[in-house]
Amino acid sequence: MSDIIAKNRRNDRWFKYIGLAATLFGLLFLAVLLIDILWDGAGRLDWQFMTSFASRKAERAGILAPFVGSLWIMIITSIIACPVGIMAAIYLEEYAKKSRLTAFIEINIANLAGVPSVIYGLLGLGVFVRFLSLDRSILAGGATLALLAMPVIIVSTREALRAIPPSIREASLALGASRWQTISKQVLPSAMPGIFTGIILALSRAVGETAPLIVVGALAYIAFLPESPVVGEFPFINLEGGLFDPFSILPIQIFNWTSRPQHEFLVNAAAAIIVLLLITFAMNAVAIWLRHRFSKNIRW
Repeated sequence: MSDIIAKNRRNDRWFKYIGLAATLFGLLFLAVLLIDILWDGAGRLDWQFMTSFASRKAERAGILAPFVGSLWIMIITSIIACPVGIMAAIYLEEYAKKSRLTAFIEINIANLAGVPSVIYGLLGLGVFVRFLSLDRSILAGGATLALLAMPVIIVSTREALRAIPPSIREASLALGASRWQTISKQVLPSAMPGIFTGIILALSRAVGETAPLIVVGALAYIAFLPESPVVGEFPFINLEGGLFDPFSILPIQIFNWTSRPQHEFLVNAAAAIIVLLLITFAMNAVAIWLRHRFSKNIRW
């Protein structure tokens, strides 16, 4: 018996060392990548680079248009994907009866989370650009990325809702609360940390996608900005102009620069990658802060 225990302990130690080595291996390559990008592009980051349009001359080129376009796209993607994905997950988990139809829907949603992104681009081209006549606009691009993000949000939200103990629901219903009051006041606040984790994963994937937006019609070169949603007259908001304007995004601009033979454009691409990483880190930081804030309020 002692030999078996000693053997199991050795196996546990070996597994710990192998897991640690695998973790350090991934972190090492990530650190090398970040150091290389910072080494090449940090010196290029300045106000002129952030506020200039693309140019044939590397020293005059900037990321203003794709930077603003990326912000527009992510705002629209979040506005569409988050509420729709969360409501769909609530319906499937809390309201829908178990049947062959719901099982079929659940399987297909799980499969959609792994579909190649270019397929969503073709779907967006057919539905939003052509059928709904949104043209190659910011709204079409944001809606396409929303389709890509929604399966991840739905699956993660359902897992978060499923993790809430049934006793929470039963106690609320026993006190006379309706099903929706139970979900909105008890279940959803408790599940928010897991929901925000899914939103982080979905939007982090969407912010770096290139293939769907190329299919939808994002431009590699653009020398103007979408119309501002803020106007000087009542009601002081005008989304129509900006939503239907052409656009570019940072991943497409990075791809365009890396395809150039001149070394100066590669430096520009490294600087743009740093900006894209900062956008991703900022989005994740906001979602993590919200998740932490909701976690402190959970009392089971």
